[in-house]
Amino acid sequence: MADKATSIKEVFDEIPERFNPDAAAGVDAVFQFDLSGDNGGKYWVKVADQQVDVNEGEHEDPTLTVLASADDYLAMVNGEIAPMSAFMQGKVKVKGNMGLAMKLQGIFGL
Repeated sequence: MADKATSIKEVFDEIPERFNPDAAAGVDAVFQFDLSGDNGGKYWVKVADQQVDVNEGEHEDPTLTVLASADDYLAMVNGEIAPMSAFMQGKVKVKGNMGLAMKLQGIFGL
């Protein structure tokens, strides 16, 4: 992403352009993003067969759930907070397969 994202909606609208199919090889998963706060929202992203599908709302059975405030997630996507630092500081929480969580950066170009 050349410019910094200004909203969570913009982040998820741009996932198809930032998606890295090579990093997603062998991944078949649903990533749920539950982002709180005024600018937040719920989105789920299905990755399968090196393809990506982005949806608004809540998936009934995600493989991995990412919980964060919208502001912290936006700062992470924009490179203002390193993803691992955000996780270690408790700004981003993950429920589910931690191995998949480690692949998020590569798959979604964070």
